[in-house]
Amino acid sequence: MGMLGIGVGGADAVDAMSGMAWELVAPKVIGVELTGELRGWASTKDIICKLAGILGVSGGKGRIIEFFGPGTETLGATAMATICNMSAEIGSTSCIFPYSDAIARYLSATARGHVVEAANPVKDLLLTADKGSEEYYDEIIKIDLNTLEPHVNGPFTPDLAHPISKLATAVAESDWPMNLSHAMVGSCTNSSFEDLDKARQLVNQARAAGITKFKTPFLVSPGSERIRATAEEAGILKDLEDAGAMVLSSSCGPCVGSWDRKDVDVRGKEKNSVISSYNRNFVGRHDSNPATHSFVTSPELVTAFAYAGRLDFNPVTDSISVEGFQPLRLTPPIGQELPESFNPGADRFQEPPSDGSSYSIIIDVKSDRLQLLEPFPAWKSGSASDMELLMKVKGKCTTDHISPAGPWYKYRGHLENISHNMLTTATNAFLDNDPQMLGHTRHPLTNEVQLTHEVARDLKHRSIRWCVVGDNNYGEGSSREHAALEPRFLGGVAIIARSFARIHETNLKKQGMLPLTFADPADYDRVQEGDRITLIGVEDGELQPGKNVTMRVTPRRGDSWEAELCHSYHAGQLPWLRAGSALNHIKATVHSS
Repeated sequence: MGMLGIGVGGADAVDAMSGMAWELVAPKVIGVELTGELRGWASTKDIICKLAGILGVSGGKGRIIEFFGPGTETLGATAMATICNMSAEIGSTSCIFPYSDAIARYLSATARGHVVEAANPVKDLLLTADKGSEEYYDEIIKIDLNTLEPHVNGPFTPDLAHPISKLATAVAESDWPMNLSHAMVGSCTNSSFEDLDKARQLVNQARAAGITKFKTPFLVSPGSERIRATAEEAGILKDLEDAGAMVLSSSCGPCVGSWDRKDVDVRGKEKNSVISSYNRNFVGRHDSNPATHSFVTSPELVTAFAYAGRLDFNPVTDSISVEGFQPLRLTPPIGQELPESFNPGADRFQEPPSDGSSYSIIIDVKSDRLQLLEPFPAWKSGSASDMELLMKVKGKCTTDHISPAGPWYKYRGHLENISHNMLTTATNAFLDNDPQMLGHTRHPLTNEVQLTHEVARDLKHRSIRWCVVGDNNYGEGSSREHAALEPRFLGGVAIIARSFARIHETNLKKQGMLPLTFADPADYDRVQEGDRITLIGVEDGELQPGKNVTMRVTPRRGDSWEAELCHSYHAGQLPWLRAGSALNHIKATVHSS
């Protein structure tokens, strides 16, 4: 809604609540010019899916994506929200649309007419569709909505973009399971009234043609209590349920693995394909199963695929066979931007106490889901000397690889227990020839191949420090601070990567770890199994903003070698490292003042 909203990690939010300033490097701006108008099966999801294919998962890093052009005036407010939400999957700092009549309509419909009254008199001063000009942008990408095809992106990464006309070929040429095991609509992305109504329109078409049930299990997560109540009042949820849909709570749900999945053997790594209107589809994200192939698309295509049951289906050209009836060629649903009125739903707001100073937090010591956090120890001189190499990660390593979701989510309040999932779906560059070795590494002392977290835990028990070497864009995806908490808890000192995702790099700093990047990315290839690593120039007084660090590598056999590493610490962040974490620094600062 014309707001410059910037995502932060949980640690950032906590620190800001504790009185610290929040900051980031000033971003560049990519302008995306939209012309024309969406047609047929194309939807706003296809805009961001196509953009992900153009920019990749890190193409937006350090950049704000700003849409402009006449095409922006054809989009509804919740449609814009879908694009802005998923822009995080290209690494962008933020994503913004110009103020438009659609935003004003949405604000008025959601009891925020006072904002419209304030905005309309100054419309000429706000970012509007015609303000786009090459002089404002560091780069411009043009998308013609008239010719935009529906897209299906995946598996395993949101930037593997397939126009629908090419999807069947890609599936046939790849080792992807053809049959769909689940179809899912909702969560934080594509869960608006308009999205659910589009699904309902297709359900009504199918019912009229003689199809009474989905072929593939269909799950729906309304975007909020207001959307759930409004969709229920409009009869949308009943129509979906009558067709076999299961309506879930207004929460993340299967998107982050919060469901009791029993249709496939996720522990046995059974191969299967799912399709959703979610924003993320990383390895193991939905169910902790690295063999689940996840594809991302619009709600209307998810619904169409739920009736077809196969990935090689194209609703633009293909029909669905109906026993005893004529084959059904679905027609694209027509978007209903807003309901006649929104039902506010149940009011579940709980008034906080005016003064909570007398309250205590009491946790059952026998709980396996809750555990009080203990402050991490402060930096000790020599911490970065003779570190063992725990793992050299190869390829994509998102926060879902570092701290998978699924059944692990119940331990989010218990750091010791959730740390058993650390790097369990990451690929070890030294064991990458065996798919069964995901999340495994060789113990540097015993030479035994074990789960990575087991090796880390044993090294910590022996008071041996360790580090991880990572690939490009290490830590992309969810801001999940557990991906930084867990390696710190298990004795990690540094993560040395070719490059980092923005929020994860900050989260590592906040937890007192050293995120460092190779000055020459090719040095990543020189690191070998069994290497011991010493960082030179990281001690108090040595580590300075803009001053590189030296990595000395001592192989088990052969001569030592050195490489230059970069860091992004500024003077205000260095105390976090020395104190052991940003929260430790805040506590000491507040206490001393």
